[in-house]
Amino acid sequence: MEKTRMYADTAIPVRQPGSLPTAQPAPSDAAPAHGARRLLWHLAEMALAMVAGMVLLGPLWEMAGTALGVAGALARPEVAALVMATNMTVGMTVWMRYRAHHWRGVGEMAAAMYVPFLLLLVPFGAGLLDGDAVLLGGHLLMVPAMVLVVLRHRHEPPAVIHRHPAVVALARRWPAGLALLLTADLWVDPMVLSPWTMLVLPGGYLLIGVARRTLRGPGVLATQLAGLVAWLTVTLVAVAAGGRTAAWLVAFGWLVHAGWDLVNHRTGRVVPRGYAEFCGVLDTALGGMMILAILTTT
Repeated sequence: MEKTRMYADTAIPVRQPGSLPTAQPAPSDAAPAHGARRLLWHLAEMALAMVAGMVLLGPLWEMAGTALGVAGALARPEVAALVMATNMTVGMTVWMRYRAHHWRGVGEMAAAMYVPFLLLLVPFGAGLLDGDAVLLGGHLLMVPAMVLVVLRHRHEPPAVIHRHPAVVALARRWPAGLALLLTADLWVDPMVLSPWTMLVLPGGYLLIGVARRTLRGPGVLATQLAGLVAWLTVTLVAVAAGGRTAAWLVAFGWLVHAGWDLVNHRTGRVVPRGYAEFCGVLDTALGGMMILAILTTT
């Protein structure tokens, strides 16, 4: 029987997260391969959390810089590098604490974000590197630094985290949260997407259905192909019409696809429900953003 861990904020047993650090693995011939997969998954989680931090906090820095009159200072390469490290560290810290990592591991991972940039600022100040080299080199050096931190703490037992039920509920809705994060900057500067972007909507379902082999049920492939024809028709009409007519067609095309996502989320026949949730929230947010752009543009 699989062991479960009791968290301090709830009486419901929660299965041990599949991320590092973990308890000592059971001895087996597959342990090294399993450990390597967990290492890669943990690094992927960290990368997604760092990207989320940059996407969410980047527009806030821009708005604050404009309001305070320091936008020029924030654009300087050395300042931009440290701001980027801060954004990544915030996202990474939130996720690592949710995954029950100890603060010492979080602190070392934060150092892995900052130290590469700080080291490269020395040759930058001496005129040996330009700003682009600092940003690129900092990210390249960050990867081995993250791996070292993960390997160092891979056998630590998880920390006791007091999770509020609301936090647990929000974490289960991570596809919706990720979709909102990806559209955060567009709400600051709304725009209308190209009509051709609507082809991504049915195309994603068809590609995933082929990969998962979920298009074989009765009427499933025909339904998805009908959706492809419908959105292709709307795309061609929008391209031919142009102007505000095209903008409204694109906006409503994305919003209508959110209903398509809802149906697929309830059935779960073609794509994973997490993808349908992500796509539905993304489509709704982008459609609303485009309507806002249309209404605020003369």
